[in-house]
Amino acid sequence: MDDREVMAHAVRAAGAWGGLGAAPRLIRNRENAVFDVTLTNGTRAALRLHRAGYQTTPSIEAELTWCEALAKDGFPCPEPLRTLEGALTDEHAFAPVASLVSWIDADQIGENGVAFAGSVEAHCALYRDVGALLKRLHETTRRLSLEPLPRPKWDINGLVGDRPLWGRFWENPALDDAEKTRLLEARSLADSQLRRLDQEMQLIHADLLQENILARGDALYLIDFDDSGYGFTGYDLGTAMIQHCEIAYFDTLSDALLDGYGADTRMRASLPLFVMLRAMASCGWIMSRCPHDDPRQRFYAERALRCTERFLQTTTSSSS
Repeated sequence: MDDREVMAHAVRAAGAWGGLGAAPRLIRNRENAVFDVTLTNGTRAALRLHRAGYQTTPSIEAELTWCEALAKDGFPCPEPLRTLEGALTDEHAFAPVASLVSWIDADQIGENGVAFAGSVEAHCALYRDVGALLKRLHETTRRLSLEPLPRPKWDINGLVGDRPLWGRFWENPALDDAEKTRLLEARSLADSQLRRLDQEMQLIHADLLQENILARGDALYLIDFDDSGYGFTGYDLGTAMIQHCEIAYFDTLSDALLDGYGADTRMRASLPLFVMLRAMASCGWIMSRCPHDDPRQRFYAERALRCTERFLQTTTSSSS
């Protein structure tokens, strides 16, 4: 949908929450269309129009159920705002499903492709806090003991099965035959390692990019649970590091994240695996987002290959 069309849908959908007191401001129109809105009662919120075909309405409401429970327990994330009728979503024929969450007045901690502006020490201090935030997310979720929710599964099949959640990454059109073979070799080894991991499957965020972590002063907030599901907790750590996999001090930054999380030896050893798995997932994700000859196909393919080599080197050195 173009911006004018989503704007019209946003104005209509907001009526389920009492209507708007001012024109909505479009923040982004990519996976979902997201608006900064102010309701007639003065409440500032984020209105999402969910991309058709990505998540079902029950799945969207399951995400919101989790976030509602987290927010009520004090975890720093947006709290879903229910409609005037008490529903988590608003849905009409020929219109995207809409949801509304509380606005968090804070700034994202970084942006993909933009170098951190501060020192290495400051970056590491930030990522110790990110690690602590992730630990709190996982521990709070376990304590909530929610009933099983209809969310995607970032399990072995979802990551390296025959039909991964984000696509058969080894079929990315930018890969040559030798590169495909290399990814398939790593995929087989990853399958074996995942089966040996003693990590419980639980609700995870699954998209810990810098844009989804906000900061205000010393406080951090986690937003955009759109890709959340049941998976390995280590996958959240891997996604938190994927945008930094090319920096010179990657190992130092990784240690800071793991220290903040309080990771044990086994979780530390598995980080290269989960960074690679996120790189592979993104290599599959881009396939349906742009034409086959788009340079972004090669960008994600090359990143997956580099993360694969790091994983294979780590695996070889640890077994020798």
